[in-house]
Amino acid sequence: MTATAATLKAQRAAHPSKQGTTKVKLGASDYVLRGISYLVVSVFTLFCLLPFVLIISASFSSEAAIMRDGFGLWPKEFSTEAYQFIFRFPRMIIGSYVVTILMTVFGTLIGLFVIAMTGFALQRRDFPYRNHISFFIYFTTLFSAGLAPTYLWVTQVLHLGGTYMAVFLQLLMTPWLIILMKNFARSVPFEIVESGKLDGAGDFRIFLQLVLPMLKPALATVGLFLALGYWNEWYLSSLYLGSAVEFKPLQYYLYNVVNTANALKNSVAGANVTITQLPSNTLKMATAVVATGPIILLYPFVQKYFVTGLTVGAVKG
Repeated sequence: MTATAATLKAQRAAHPSKQGTTKVKLGASDYVLRGISYLVVSVFTLFCLLPFVLIISASFSSEAAIMRDGFGLWPKEFSTEAYQFIFRFPRMIIGSYVVTILMTVFGTLIGLFVIAMTGFALQRRDFPYRNHISFFIYFTTLFSAGLAPTYLWVTQVLHLGGTYMAVFLQLLMTPWLIILMKNFARSVPFEIVESGKLDGAGDFRIFLQLVLPMLKPALATVGLFLALGYWNEWYLSSLYLGSAVEFKPLQYYLYNVVNTANALKNSVAGANVTITQLPSNTLKMATAVVATGPIILLYPFVQKYFVTGLTVGAVKG
């Protein structure tokens, strides 16, 4: 037996590929199909990147060149006038970035935690009122009270007008994200909850230590939607903040910058300068770069949870 074991060990050392998966030999047709697939994906990726290249190129072009020659993939008459117009008040733009980053980070974390708890509770078999509560949540996706009652509720009843909480709380949860989390939480076997109870764990500990790690793909998806919602928010800020706060969220601040530039072009005060001295088209592109650039960096960190988190909730039978 010892000699046989030593022989097998030597064979495994000499042929390591035989220890794991069998190596499949690809034929010529396989390489051709793989090459065509890579080519199609590369072309599609290139078409997706071209709009971003166009935006960046236009943001570094002069307003006169854009009006004369139109947009192109390369900057025409390289200029930073649009960015100088945006950053002419550095304190304001930095304050707007800080407000938006804080709201995005804390809103995403708190929203994920609350939505995950809500979605998990609404799909538990031992929760008797889950269907009734789910109906009320789903009902709000079909009918809403409207803008006027919501505004009166936030300003007159909750007294949150002119505060960041008026924007923060309204983006914290949405019915669609709760329904999405609920449907994904159904993949979590109820036997895991029962086993946790048998070991003496409470509901909150079961949720934190057993259920939450199995919801990584859903958390990544919902978290991305929440983060994008907070980062791109400007409409609620225009309704509830206005001039009540010094530092506006980034998107609302950039929205005001673009409106200011357009107003200067159309006002009597701008009659002493030529129309090309005030950026308009380039300013729109520059604001897109300033507003979109940081949030794009979030996606690579979220993407790995889409890939590696798919098998986290697998249960072997």
